[in-house]
Amino acid sequence: MKGKSIFFVFAVALGLSACNKFEKGEGGMMYKIYSSEGKPKIQEGDYVKLNGIETVETTTNPDSVMVNTYDNERPAFFAITKSMFPGDLTSGLKLLGEGDSAVFKLNLDSMEKYSGQPNPKNLKSRIATFTIKIEKVLHKGNDPDSIFDAKKRLFFEAEYKGLIEKNKIVEPAKIKKYIEENDLKVNTAPSGLRYIIERPGNSERATLLDTVVMNYTGQFLNKKSNGQLNVFDTSDAKVARDAGIFSESVQYVPRNLPLGQLPQGVIQGIQMIGVGGKIKMILPSKLAFGENGGGPFNPFTPLVFDVELKKIIKPNTATPAE
Repeated sequence: MKGKSIFFVFAVALGLSACNKFEKGEGGMMYKIYSSEGKPKIQEGDYVKLNGIETVETTTNPDSVMVNTYDNERPAFFAITKSMFPGDLTSGLKLLGEGDSAVFKLNLDSMEKYSGQPNPKNLKSRIATFTIKIEKVLHKGNDPDSIFDAKKRLFFEAEYKGLIEKNKIVEPAKIKKYIEENDLKVNTAPSGLRYIIERPGNSERATLLDTVVMNYTGQFLNKKSNGQLNVFDTSDAKVARDAGIFSESVQYVPRNLPLGQLPQGVIQGIQMIGVGGKIKMILPSKLAFGENGGGPFNPFTPLVFDVELKKIIKPNTATPAE
């Protein structure tokens, strides 16, 4: 997977510097097919599993990544429908078959108009670049809708089961690799939580009924394909900017969070430190979101949290965050 990710980042860079080599498709779409397996092309009604990267050019970043399924370690599944407008991504996908890869350049204003989704801020160019690898195609053919819907469900369930089994197998090695690559001297709790207490803080300890006020960063163990930390949430504006997830709508301040509602591994780690303390925690999936995952978290996904405990608020005590 890592090799594929590197290939596709390279493909994006190559596409940006070689626009004259692109072919013109319908609606002004520009495209370049990097590889073709010669298999039947995708058609309306088919169901597709793919990996892809979407980038835009902003005033601060020529390759601002909007979506990267490789960084998420989760492929996307698409039901191929009628095109929303000439030259949309669906039009491009219909040029490909299973195993094919390509780059498409689409008009952002058309995408905004027909999808209803606002364009990113601070755009320097009105073009979005999609680098796509078609992993598998389930062709509808002449199947009635009811029959094909059942096939799609079985197809998705089989693929998702494969993802779960793979994640379960590689989780221990992923944790070991993260610790070794970052040269961490960790302690291991009986629960399996790995941790480093960077600062113990005072003697006060939070209980499950308390609200904790804390600065924190949560990240996946794998880095992004551009080398950035794969941060999914943080209270630190600098970390958010460095990780490419900064949002003007977010207040980057210490957060008030009910301790009992946090993942089990985070609860255990916070209860090891006092106010003023700092701790790094590496959570095995069983102490995070488990075998089912949820939201952006795949099943059997270990996580890393860096936490600085600023304050402990007891029940029925209204104290603002510092």
